[in-house]
Amino acid sequence: MTRILFVTDVHGSEYVFRKFLNAIPIYKADVGILLGDLAGKLLVPIVKNPDNTYVSTFFGGTYKFKEKELDDVKKRISIAGYYPIIVTKEELDEIERNPELKDRLFVENIKARLRSWIKLAEERLKGKNVKIFISAGNDDPLEIEEVLNESDFVINVGMKKVWVDEHHEMITLPYSNPTPWNTPREVPEEKLEEMIEDLVKKIENMENAIFNFHVPPYDSGLDLAPKLSKDLTPSVSEMIPVGSVAVRKAIEKYQPMMGLHGHIHESKGFCNIGRTICFNPGSEYGEGILKGVLIDIERGKVKGYSFVSG
Repeated sequence: MTRILFVTDVHGSEYVFRKFLNAIPIYKADVGILLGDLAGKLLVPIVKNPDNTYVSTFFGGTYKFKEKELDDVKKRISIAGYYPIIVTKEELDEIERNPELKDRLFVENIKARLRSWIKLAEERLKGKNVKIFISAGNDDPLEIEEVLNESDFVINVGMKKVWVDEHHEMITLPYSNPTPWNTPREVPEEKLEEMIEDLVKKIENMENAIFNFHVPPYDSGLDLAPKLSKDLTPSVSEMIPVGSVAVRKAIEKYQPMMGLHGHIHESKGFCNIGRTICFNPGSEYGEGILKGVLIDIERGKVKGYSFVSG
């Protein structure tokens, strides 16, 4: 039997990633899978004043503090998945005037945090008979691929087939169907179907296969999100399916052993599509909460599963 800890949509949260690493030995998992979205949402400038005090606006408030409090403030910002940067007032003005500079700083901070995560995973788990698989999601800039490919322990599985154990193959799709947010890795359903078909060709035994696809299948219960108004305001009462038709079609057609999905934070759960059992552990990264699912697999079978939170 192989035990998998599956987590998704950490969005830059230092706490959630560290909890993911800590949970692997606690739950005696053989495999840890982290399926996008890895990047946080925004930069948070911390302005250094001439009198060596600092001021920053985050979580709906503006705070002024002294240098001895700086590390604590940076930690609070990082827990939520944001990227604190120390700047002068003049540097901040330049960043605000220059969108290209802002974008470059954002990507540099995403890559730096991701590189630190991979180093931490190697320090804590390398040599302990554990496999760690990682992939981007639709929110992640393409530039992070170079960081994901740097390690020989934390394996980048995006658009690849890997062996989870000696019996189970896994293909990974780090893209999604279109969203209202115009994220870096979203493509039309027709293109998504082509990408899935190219991946499926690599599978040797579909009965034992795992589809590790960031976006969940359409109308599966794993893809329910608040309906948006024309100005993108989310409804507080109406949920609609927003998953991928191409992903659903592929699961119905090929009937792999298991589907692993994320993308829709509100839709924690599981469903069956024919013989395939699909999971979405959900995400509460903004609160620093780890949401995951432990899955025990044997040859061609899901023997048991348990949703975990910490």
